[in-house]
Amino acid sequence: MKREELASIEVNLSESAGVRYLHLGTEWVQGSMRVAAPFDIDLEYVQRMMAWLLFVPADSVAGRHAMQLGLGAGAITKFCFKKLAMTCTAVEINSDVATVCRAWLRLPPEGPRLRVVVNDAAQEIRRAEWLGTVDALAVDLYDDEAAAPVLDSAAFYADCRRLLTDEGCMTVNLFGRSASFERSLACITEAFGAQAVWAFKPTREGNAVVLAQRTPLRLKRAQLEDRAQEIESRWGLPARKWLRVFKAVEK
Repeated sequence: MKREELASIEVNLSESAGVRYLHLGTEWVQGSMRVAAPFDIDLEYVQRMMAWLLFVPADSVAGRHAMQLGLGAGAITKFCFKKLAMTCTAVEINSDVATVCRAWLRLPPEGPRLRVVVNDAAQEIRRAEWLGTVDALAVDLYDDEAAAPVLDSAAFYADCRRLLTDEGCMTVNLFGRSASFERSLACITEAFGAQAVWAFKPTREGNAVVLAQRTPLRLKRAQLEDRAQEIESRWGLPARKWLRVFKAVEK
């Protein structure tokens, strides 16, 4: 499917056992929200997209800038806005996704700390106003079939790197059991350098999150464990579990 066709895909919802799911015209889940806890992150792989928190002091998070490419159900933007007190920008090609997120998935209204930009992410991230401003970049760009990322080249990831502050990190949702995973990882490594790239093992559903740092930073295990404990205490994310399934790509 061409990217411009994504702008007109039908957006619909389903609900089961207290969880509301977002779909783009098929049965594939593009995001979810636990109705009783709308600002928590429900899906395991989306929680792992927050692993950049391991690489910054917890007290420095509020006020930083988070950008999400591909709004989905808005889980990352909502969490960063409500729980982390960050300034948030979401880029989404389909305006109906943003409308549904506001109406049914508790996406807060736009304001000084929250902006939703309706545009092709590949074009938007080249705008000069964003360069060097993003501390946490979440990339989750799939079409209605959720088969492979719709933007997945070394050139695209190089554009992503240019968005980041010196301490900034990018996290990307990939399919770890797909033949495309190694190709995607190679493109990310080409753009960021092997020393800057970390990867999770796939979740049960097959999602494998890759993290890339603007500036490579290797923390000692004890420091990572301390930060994981603080992430769990402050924000309820299972960060200590992350350390068992997360490692640098190049030792």
